[in-house]
Amino acid sequence: MRSLLGIGVLSRYLIRQNVYLMSICLAVGTCIYLLSDVFDRLDDFIRAGLGAETILFYFFVKIPLIVSQLMPAIFLIAMVIQLGVLTRSKEMLALRAGGVSFAWFIRFFLIYALFWSGGQLVFSQFLGVFGEVEANRIWKEDVRKKQLDELTIRNLWFRDGPFIVLADTAHPGKSRANNVTVYEFATDSQELIRILTAKKALIDDHGWGLLDVHELDTRTFVSVTRLSQFLSVRQNLKAYAAVELKGDKAQLPLFELSQAIEKLEESGSNVEILRTVWHGKWSYAFSIVCMALMALTLVTFSENVYANIGLSLILIFTQYGIHVVGATAGEKGVLPPFLAAWMGNLVMGGLASLRLAWVAMPGFQAILKEWLVGLRLARA
Repeated sequence: MRSLLGIGVLSRYLIRQNVYLMSICLAVGTCIYLLSDVFDRLDDFIRAGLGAETILFYFFVKIPLIVSQLMPAIFLIAMVIQLGVLTRSKEMLALRAGGVSFAWFIRFFLIYALFWSGGQLVFSQFLGVFGEVEANRIWKEDVRKKQLDELTIRNLWFRDGPFIVLADTAHPGKSRANNVTVYEFATDSQELIRILTAKKALIDDHGWGLLDVHELDTRTFVSVTRLSQFLSVRQNLKAYAAVELKGDKAQLPLFELSQAIEKLEESGSNVEILRTVWHGKWSYAFSIVCMALMALTLVTFSENVYANIGLSLILIFTQYGIHVVGATAGEKGVLPPFLAAWMGNLVMGGLASLRLAWVAMPGFQAILKEWLVGLRLARA
């Protein structure tokens, strides 16, 4: 008998069991994470003279961030325990004898993991981002006393319309730049028409106001000195603050991050780091699907639930290590952002899929054996 949603009795049983195990694992993992964070940062809060209310609020708003970070690993561990219990209690054997194939379990858990991935993406981009922003704000402003006013960007350059702007130092929080050089080109021929240098620039939404300006006309080689000059440069430094501060950049939700990428790309800035981060948000959420594949693969090798839990921890660190290596390669421009961000899922998910295809699809075994035989004959 099926429910209104078309979910059968077996599916509902597996969902209830999995949600129960995930709740326990998530509660334990969150508590351990919070305790380690408390021991690590409590002394800093006390030295900063913060009250108990602020300290409790910091750890409370950090819970959504912790949950979004732990969810893929928790999903894998919960699935490993669930499949191990089903196997140990002979329920898996009874279901297989009753006509429920292993391929059915693969399809069910893949669809189930896709729903969790979508929920993880939405949760991390709303509550997770809010928690991270609030926790970092408390840590920087109340504990470390680091505000945007203290941020200094060195050797800044960008293109905005006919202008190429260079600044030795820029202060986004103060809307100010020092030692500015501006190259202006003709809009029709792209010919360099003048070079302006200024000791200081004051920036607002309408443009850049240069102070102590020296102008050189490259067509007549006539130089002029002015106390001030206004340029219609529309680039605001606030967007560059997100690029300079990697932590702040990673905090941006997907929609705002997409807008930041478009604005910076229009100005000629390198956005490979931001694109890698954008793809990384998607890949991390959908790593739950990869975790489901790895959990199903483990049960094909061993029915010992304790051994599989230990192996799952190794797989978690392996997948995360590949993900970090790929992300670093993407930020350095070695790999395309999409491939770099999804490398961990592609490698681990691909290997797990090959193993599951070998176990659940006899036709795949025959095709692979024929291919190996043909390869040996070709070598001979």
